[in-house]
Order: sequence, then structure tokens, then C-alpha cells
Amino acid sequence: MKKASEQGITALYCRLSRDDGAEGDSNSVANQKRMLSKYAKENGFLNTRFYVDDGYTGTNFNRPGFKQMMEDAEMGYITTIIVKDMSRFGRDYLGVGKYTESVLPDLGVRFIAINDGVDSEDGENELAPFKNIMNEMYARDISRKVRSAHRIRGNAGEPLGPPPYGYIKDPNNPKHWIIEPEAAAIVREIFKMSLEGKGSETIARILQERKVLNCTYYWKARGDNRNGRKWQENPYYWKPCTVASILNRVEYCGDLVNFKTYSKSFKNKQRFMNPDEKRVVFRDAHEPIIDRETFELVQKKRGKTKRRAPKKENGEKSIFADLLTCADCGHKLWFHVNTVNKAIRFFACSNYVKDYRGTCPTRHYIREDALYEVVRLELRRLSTFLREDETAFAELLTKKTDAEAKAERTVLEEELRKALQRKELVATLYEKLYEDNATGKVTDEWYSHMSLKYETERIELKVKIEELDKKLKALRTAAKNNEYFIRAVRRFMEMDTLTAPLLKELIDRIEVSEVQGKGKNRTQRIVIHYRFAGYIDLEENYVESNFKQDTRQGVAVEYVPRAAGE
Repeated sequence: MKKASEQGITALYCRLSRDDGAEGDSNSVANQKRMLSKYAKENGFLNTRFYVDDGYTGTNFNRPGFKQMMEDAEMGYITTIIVKDMSRFGRDYLGVGKYTESVLPDLGVRFIAINDGVDSEDGENELAPFKNIMNEMYARDISRKVRSAHRIRGNAGEPLGPPPYGYIKDPNNPKHWIIEPEAAAIVREIFKMSLEGKGSETIARILQERKVLNCTYYWKARGDNRNGRKWQENPYYWKPCTVASILNRVEYCGDLVNFKTYSKSFKNKQRFMNPDEKRVVFRDAHEPIIDRETFELVQKKRGKTKRRAPKKENGEKSIFADLLTCADCGHKLWFHVNTVNKAIRFFACSNYVKDYRGTCPTRHYIREDALYEVVRLELRRLSTFLREDETAFAELLTKKTDAEAKAERTVLEEELRKALQRKELVATLYEKLYEDNATGKVTDEWYSHMSLKYETERIELKVKIEELDKKLKALRTAAKNNEYFIRAVRRFMEMDTLTAPLLKELIDRIEVSEVQGKGKNRTQRIVIHYRFAGYIDLEENYVESNFKQDTRQGVAVEYVPRAAGE
């Protein structure tokens, strides 16, 4: 066994899925933690850290705790991984074998499964592959039983999914849906506006202007945390596709539709749409929000609307996708291809007020080809600096990382403190509101209004606190990655071309400002924030050349590097 001074992190990995819960408390996360802590302490494993996936299946490795553990292992921080048994690590026979027999040994990570008697330091375990097969067979059997029960319930008329916007589960019978008045009123308005000839985009815009909570925020405000829903920054932003989905749902006529989707394998959680003939419809299963005649009129009217042809692929996805952000509002820049001239590929702010019902007043347009040359020349500046004085380059990274991390950490910690204080205050205000309503000091109407307001703020604070905490954790490890950054710069020096993997290794984000000035005096500021290092100032003598390109007839873009201190 390694000496304490030579040990890195000992990862104690715990996993529990809903299917595992059927086996009793022995597999609970709390029980796993106790067992792993006891084993680590008794066997001299120091510097332990828990990585937990609570509620995640073992049939794949798309789990946040597992991914974080493997990222830390690849960075060299982890020397040992300990699990309760092989099934906690995973129930995919091939996947588990790949990690335990190839990936972890290549990384120099010791693997221990306590109950199965597996310890990679003892050499190969002949029984481990058979245990992996049995674990996968268990997952397959559970999946088959769940599918069978699912099929029986669905054919018996029980809802197989959560109620759509406008309905809630009956408190006295969860298998039955009842109308939720507030959301149902919005559904009726959506159908009414559609009958008046308004399209999905227009309806979405009207709802946003009226500050109607979108479905996601409405559910979260009610405490219904539905899985698979992406959190939107603007609680009043309605997507046209959401409106279209509401207008297409026959459930609003009182019908129940089961088996809308299916999965191809118990290992693949992706859902696919079932054809109509494989769906089961139960008419008048619950109270309708929309009468059938209105629903049919809307479908007929929408059927006459000329649909826009689906977008065709315009070449490969840009290598800068997900890297560009707006310098003014902080939103992503979306990639576009000119519909007339396919050679013109460009980015524009996704929060632009005119195109996307956002709040950013300007478009922040930038051509991809011009951006490519600007980024390539900036990386050449870094390469020149590294080639001429590697020691100074490393010192610059260290100094910058320490200074910027400290400043950013101070700001984030203060924001986190304020958010936590506000969260506690909101909880107190909510409790007082409840008591005042119970004693008759406030009306039910006012209680309903304020409770929704407080719950919405509580959810927003929860998301903000999680994001701040994530950023603080990232800052604690960023200072250790200077060597990783230098290796990535060296790879660019060898190729002198940009690729998507290389950009993701080197760059955290690229801030794009709006064009300033007119005619020949037009300028546009682009700031590259590198991974682990942020923005890097370079001396003028590292400027190799300017770059000038004709973007369209009569209009040229010239790249002028920013010198240090400007």
C-alpha cells in the first residue's frame, strides 16, 4: 500500500436507482456511505471524497457523480476508487469491464468492490466478469418486469405520464386528472387566439408580454419538479413549439392517450414517438378543458396553414458552437447560415430583442470565417510567447490564475452569502404568510398570489445557489491546470489549425461586442477567455501580423491585436 504522502484522493462511489430501492435499505446511499467510510478508515485510505449518484440507473454511465469522478481520475487526482459492490459501479457488462480492465488501470487507479472481493491490486479476478453479467441480467429482468407492469397499467386506462399543463392529479385519486383553474384558463386563451388566426409565435409573444409563467416555471412554482426539463432564465418566455404542442394535445378534450413513446432498449433511455396505431386512446377519461368542436376547428385551421419546409443541413456544425457569448447580455451567440449564400456562416445573439423576443438591443453579428482567423492569430501570439520564454509564460499563468481566482472567489462568495440569506428570509416570509392565512389575517386570494411569488423566487434562488457553488468548486481546482493549458497550446503549435476539440481544450468562452462606428471606422471587440487562465494580456512584440478580410463587396474586416494594458 502507498504511503499516506503518496496517496491522492480515495473516491468512495455510491449509487442508488429507483429499482435498487426495491431491495431494501441495504443499498441506501446512507448505508453505502457508512460501509465505505468504515472500510477506508480500517484499511488506511486517507483523503476520502464521496461521489454520489442518487436516483440514477446503472445501465449507463451518464451520471453526474460518476462523470465528475472520472474527470478527477483523468486529471490524476484520484488514486483509488472504492464501491460497495460491482453493481453500484454499473450494471452494463461491457461498460464495467471496459472501465475496470482498461480505463482505470491505464490511469493508475486502484479499484475495490468490497462485497465482491475485487481489488485490482491483487491482479485479475476471474469471478468479476461473471458478476458483471449477473448484474446486467438483473437490470434486464427488472426492466422487463417494469415494462410488463407499465403495459398492463396503460391498457387498463391508467395515465402513464404526468398530467399536461392545465391539469393536476386528483388528491383523492392520483390515477385521475382534474382541472387546475389558473393554467386551464391560459389553455383556453391559447385555443381562442388560435381560432382568431394567431400563429404559435404570435401567441407566445402575447403570453410573454402579459408575463404569464411558462409551463416549466409554473410547474416548479407548484413544487412539481419534472425531469428532463431545461431551466429557462426568463420565466415568462414561451416557446412557439410549446404553444403548438398545447394546441395539438387531444387530452384537453378529456381523452387519455397512452404509449405515445417507447424506448428501444433498457440501456437506452432515449424516447421515440410511437405511430398512432400503437397508441391507446381512452375517450372522456377526465373533464375536458376544451370542447371537442373547438379542438377540431383549431386542428382544421392549423392544417390549412402552410408549414415552413424543414431546414436542411448547411454543412457541418461550427467549431465555435457554444463558445461565443454576448458581451452585453451574456447569452450565447447562435450559429446561422445565410439562406441565399450558403458560404456566409455567422453568429448572432440568441437574446436579440427583434429576432428572439429577448432583451439585448443589438444583434452582435460576426462572420465565422473572420472569427476563425482572429482566434488563430491570437493563439499564434500565445504560441510565440511560449516558444520564446516558457518560464515567463508559466509564471504569467500562475500569477494570473492566483490573482483572478482570488478576486472572482471573493465576488462569488459574497453573491452566495446574499443568496443564502435571501433564501432563508423568503422561507420565513412564506411561513408567516401561511400562518396569517390560517388565522384569517390575509385572504385566500392574496395568499395564493404571494405564495406563488415566493415559491418562484425560492426556485430561482435555488438555481442561483447551485450555479454559484459549482463556480466556486471549479475555482478551487483551476489553479492546478496550468500545465494542462500549456500542453494544449503546444498541440496548436504543431498543427496551426483550429479544431473543435482543441478549442474546447483551450477556450472557456469568447465574448463578442457589438460593432462600433460606421464605414471604415467600424470596429468590433472580441475577448478570448481561456480555460483555467481567463483573459491573457500579451506584450506588443508578440504580435505577428494583422489580418484583413473582405466580408462582402466593399466591406473589409481588419484584425488588430490588443496590446497589454490597453
